Amino acid sequence: MKQATIRKAFETFLREHSLKLTPQRMRILDRAFETHEHFTAEELYGWLRDEGGSSVSRATVYRTLSMLVDGGFLESLDSGRGELLYEHVMGHRHHDHLLCIDCGKIEEFTDERIEALQKEVCEARGFELVDHDLRLQGYCRSCSLKRTRENKKRPDPLNVQAERERSAGASTDGGGGKSARRSLGRGGAAKSAARKSKR
Repeated sequence: MKQATIRKAFETFLREHSLKLTPQRMRILDRAFETHEHFTAEELYGWLRDEGGSSVSRATVYRTLSMLVDGGFLESLDSGRGELLYEHVMGHRHHDHLLCIDCGKIEEFTDERIEALQKEVCEARGFELVDHDLRLQGYCRSCSLKRTRENKKRPDPLNVQAERERSAGASTDGGGGKSARRSLGRGGAAKSAARKSKR
C-alpha cells in the first residue's frame, strides 16, 4: 500500500475520532511504516530523536502507537520480555509468529491449514471471529543447535552420581579388607599366646 494512501487513512481516522493531525503524529506514522522489522516504542523514540526534525516526546510516541494499533495501522506483539513489539500491518496479509525465547528472534509464517481450522472451530461454536494472534514460543534453529552442543558438553548427572557411588563402594570395600586383616592379625597373635601358655 502506498504511503500516501496510509497517510490519508490516518487523517480520516483522526478526524473520525475528533483528534488533531499534528506533525509529531505524522512523523511517528511515517517512521513506523519505513521499517519492515518489529520494533519497540523505545526503539522508535530513539530513531526519531537521532534523526532530528520536529521534537517528539516519549509520551507522544507511546500514545500514538496505541492509537495506530486501535486504528488497525499497526499490530502489537507481546515479546515475553516485558515489552511490546510493533509492526505495520495495513495492506499486508495476515501472518502468525514464531518467537525465540532465547535470542528474541521473530519469524513470520502463514499456514492456510491453521487458518481453516480456526474458522471451523469458530463456526462450530457460533463464534464470530474478528481477529486472532497466534504466537508460538520456543527456540529458533540457531539457539536450538547451540543448546544441543552445550548439553553434550555438560556431564550427565546420573553418570556422575553413579561414578561417585562406585568410588564410595570401592573405598568402603578397601577399608573393610584392611580392617579384616588387622583383626585376623590380632586373632593370630592371641592363638600364638595361648599355645605358649599351654606349653
